[in-house]
Amino acid sequence: MEQEKIERINTLAHKQKTIGLTQEEKEEQAALRKEYVAMWKKSLEAELEHTYIVTPDGKKHKVEKKKK
Repeated sequence: MEQEKIERINTLAHKQKTIGLTQEEKEEQAALRKEYVAMWKKSLEAELEHTYIVTPDGKKHKVEKKKK
């Protein structure tokens, strides 16, 4: 996610706490947050793809994605 979008999320959050948001700004905020969460989840999944659990006996087990 571009830095400008993150800054916009923060700007809207500050404005929401102080003077409130218009309906258009609320919709923009929701869309930006949804995009941010999706990016965060994708990043976490990529990190877990390279994560292993090491048991006391020294064996490595790959973290598996939970099936829905």
